[in-house]
Amino acid sequence: MASGYGYESRTIGKDDVNYRMHFRMINEQQVEDITLDFFYKPHTITLLTCTVLSLMYFAFTRDESNEDANLWVGLILVISFFLVISVLAFPNGPFTRPHPAIWRIVFGLSVLYFLFLVFIIFLNWEQVKNVMYWLDPNLRYATREADIMEYAVNCHVITWERILSHFDIFAFSHFWGWGMKALLIRSYGLCWTISITWELTELFFMHLLPNFAECWWDQLILDILLCNGGGIWMGMTVCRFLEMRTYHWASIKDIHTTTGKIKRAALQFTPASWTYVRWFDPKSSLQRVTGVYLFMIIWQLTELNTFFLKHIFVFPACHALSWCRILFIGIITAPTVRQYYAYLTDTQCKRVGTQCWVFGAIAFLEALACIKFGMELFSKTQVLYVLVWLVCVALITFLCLYGMVWYAEIYGPKEKENCILRLRLLPPGSVGGAQGRTNPPMGWGRSNASPATQGGVPPSSPVRTPDHRGRGACWERWKRKKG
Repeated sequence: MASGYGYESRTIGKDDVNYRMHFRMINEQQVEDITLDFFYKPHTITLLTCTVLSLMYFAFTRDESNEDANLWVGLILVISFFLVISVLAFPNGPFTRPHPAIWRIVFGLSVLYFLFLVFIIFLNWEQVKNVMYWLDPNLRYATREADIMEYAVNCHVITWERILSHFDIFAFSHFWGWGMKALLIRSYGLCWTISITWELTELFFMHLLPNFAECWWDQLILDILLCNGGGIWMGMTVCRFLEMRTYHWASIKDIHTTTGKIKRAALQFTPASWTYVRWFDPKSSLQRVTGVYLFMIIWQLTELNTFFLKHIFVFPACHALSWCRILFIGIITAPTVRQYYAYLTDTQCKRVGTQCWVFGAIAFLEALACIKFGMELFSKTQVLYVLVWLVCVALITFLCLYGMVWYAEIYGPKEKENCILRLRLLPPGSVGGAQGRTNPPMGWGRSNASPATQGGVPPSSPVRTPDHRGRGACWERWKRKKG
């Protein structure tokens, strides 16, 4: 049907509405119940005025005699103004806590890093070194750790002193990192699969990176069991604890004590809700299985980039370039995993979110930069090792998925019966929150449903109160199995 302006108009179908709604939930999440209007109004004119005035002040008052300082200030202001535009124009992503502007800035930083990698790829090696030396002149004297340290020596000598010497800041960061990974992935099966495949990755790439060489007791006991296993257990314990709670959020205006207001402000930096996550079930399609395999490959690639970057571009693990990148990748991984999980498991979500797309581009661009500027290193690559590594990752992935299917088929019915029994023992109208309302299991970090779908009660601000133990996760699992 043609409209009066010469454009073809059509009726938006139900599938289109569902698609837009589901994609918005992971790419443009909205704050549904605003209690402090000031923090969620646009303030675009005020922001424009402040940025222009600050630019005028720095442009006409600072000393311009130092050329390096001029470049630094110009670069910092370019980044700052780009982040201002990010706050105004970029999507919120899947999270809104502590504030959507924070996640817009995170997405803006990821876009800046992506553009920086594109720029670096088109430089030659001398230009790249000049850029690094300009950022930090001390990098001129940096040496590779593999050139001054020995790895996997005297592995038959096992003493308590030698074992305890491995429990340093890097071991703690290893443990803490796996705790954070478990919070993001929320699956024992996938976490353990990634942990084991990473140790295999170290073995297959040991001929390129000597620091991957480890004694058997270091790799099996300290890495897999203690650091990896302990971190996974800690992260999954926190996940189970958060799943077993129902979240009641009270407006800060309704809290009349100073302590309560401070607690409310602190809880703004915590998730508004927590969702039971299921990466795989017995009826999953081949596309979903392939998607999980791709997820693991990109995860391993991102981890490999960490070691190849500091080996090829020569900077120590304690340098700001190393730990800032690790921290940054960890932050952008949170919305990335959420968006990829929705794309993989939600049939109404037809494309990945923007943060997920940028993260994938960053991972491949980092690998491309390593290959371009490390041709001498990669010329020693044993192609057979890489092929066997890919096959091993695929085999372990499918074994993991088969184990998850077996667990669901064997223990699923019993778990369902226990959940139904618990639900029957609860008082009437108490499931899922206040006044018998339920929070649909659609999002990570906050409720993605509108107040209408939640029985008319919007998810306001906190005070969080624990529910009957096991009710939150049990209710969601029961609804999924019933559906």
